[in-house]
Amino acid sequence: MSHHDVSVSSLTHKEQPSPAANPNPRSVFNVVRQKVTTKHGWLGDYDYRWLCLPSLPTSRSKQPPFYGIDDELPLVLAMTSGLQHALAMLAGLIAPPIIFASSLMLDPATSSYMISASLIGSGILSLVQMSRAKLWGGYYLGTGLLSVVGTSFATLSTANAIFNMMYANGTCPSTTAADGTVTRGPCPDAYGMLLGTSLICAFLEIGLSFLPPRVLQRIFPPMVTGTVILMIGASLVGSSGILDWGGGSNGCQARPTSGIYQLCPTVGSLHALPWGSPEFIGLGFLSFVSIILTELFGSPFLKNASIIVGLAVGCIVAGAAGYIDGSTITSAPAITFLWVYRFKIDVYPPAILPMLAVYVSTTMEAIGDITASAEVSRIPVEGQNFDSRIQGGILSDGIGGFISALFTVTPLSVFAQNNGVISVTRCANRTAGRWCCAFLILFGCLGKISGFFLAIPNSVLGGVTTFLFASVAVSGLRVLSYVKYTRRDRFILAAALSFGVGDLLVPDIFTYLFDGVNNPSKGLQGLFESITIVLSTPFLIAGIVTVVLNLILPHDRSQQDEDEEDVRVGQDLEIQMLDQERMV
Repeated sequence: MSHHDVSVSSLTHKEQPSPAANPNPRSVFNVVRQKVTTKHGWLGDYDYRWLCLPSLPTSRSKQPPFYGIDDELPLVLAMTSGLQHALAMLAGLIAPPIIFASSLMLDPATSSYMISASLIGSGILSLVQMSRAKLWGGYYLGTGLLSVVGTSFATLSTANAIFNMMYANGTCPSTTAADGTVTRGPCPDAYGMLLGTSLICAFLEIGLSFLPPRVLQRIFPPMVTGTVILMIGASLVGSSGILDWGGGSNGCQARPTSGIYQLCPTVGSLHALPWGSPEFIGLGFLSFVSIILTELFGSPFLKNASIIVGLAVGCIVAGAAGYIDGSTITSAPAITFLWVYRFKIDVYPPAILPMLAVYVSTTMEAIGDITASAEVSRIPVEGQNFDSRIQGGILSDGIGGFISALFTVTPLSVFAQNNGVISVTRCANRTAGRWCCAFLILFGCLGKISGFFLAIPNSVLGGVTTFLFASVAVSGLRVLSYVKYTRRDRFILAAALSFGVGDLLVPDIFTYLFDGVNNPSKGLQGLFESITIVLSTPFLIAGIVTVVLNLILPHDRSQQDEDEEDVRVGQDLEIQMLDQERMV
């Protein structure tokens, strides 16, 4: 779900020399024997104290060497870095299936399986993304970088609108009480429809991967990409993160006067309370503050896993206070794998257009994320070699979207979280990435782990996911920082945000758009529902407006006029500074 956070590590005069790749290739047997039988093979020269010891905000320490994508890597460092990558991804991987299952009122066993399938699918398809298999005609599959994949937050935002439409039109069951309270029933078929629609729409991204990256970047410049990512993060904060922080997003947030959702998460739950109770707010705030304290005082290892630290602290306190229901852990299987639970794959026609837009969005995200991964990995971000990495990454994303549906997982796309891990640990080695995949697959196969994640109280999860989704929005702002903000750019952004922010603040404004059409045909009704989903999803409508206006609006200002405007702005700033100095 998104994501261009990256800070490229700069070399310092205290930096240790970077280990070079071994120039003398040896047999596999000799390499393995050297790795497992020598201290250097296990530990190398890495400073593990720097990695694991707590730090103060003002402290300065000697940085370890940088490990490139194919440098020789000690086993312990490879496993440690792989675990860091896995932990950094974990919250982003478990949140979407939990939210999907909550939206569709699925039972705990199915919900637990969806979490496991997400972890296993991410591990398998990340291995494909990290490869660099050469195809015909100079095309590649995979980036050849330490690139990992996870559930796209664009899918999460769009799925909410699709599920709402399914419940509204009767595709999914629901009941309405006398006071108007709507109670949703379980609807696993809706998830199967989402998977089937995703499966056929994946061919769009596969086709886009064969276009030159420069063409894609011309159609989707930073103004488009940044707007889309900003709206994805902002909408998820409002539709999921902050609602769960208050106690839940399953209907109890409306504080109905009757039914099982009078209290959160339900009236029969342990310590059930009205939505927004101070106990719920406090638990979420504790998790949130734990993330901040970890960033201030934690070791580099803990900083990379700060989201998991926030979850752990929140769960410890919630468990001690009796807010955790352990039934999901005891009922979860010890070992599980893909296809233990299956969904009826089908296509929901009104969801085709929104899902096509999702794959366009994941293509835009992939370009930015792969560029960021190359930068922190110290790989040149221009030239034919880099273009082939972009092409291979988008192709792997598209094929991954197809295969992930067969894995019973929503589209998996390139994650940006691992770029921060690379920047901090200074390890861009693909061996660490393969260990990350191994840990993800292991976590997914251990069913009890998924059962534990499912037992996390909504308020604890909400405090963490609010921060996570806000980070996505900040990533969008970072991409928008590359925009020059000329009059034309400001006009386009204002038009796009008019729809995007409007949707955020008044989500049902377009819900009744076609109510005046009498007796539409089945096909026409499906078209109306598809348009309504697009208009009701902030990032989709904002992205469409940005793309269209960016293509049709002429560049009416000359570069000279822009330079003169910059000079005037600079003069105004200097005058303001002089006025402040006089006041002082």
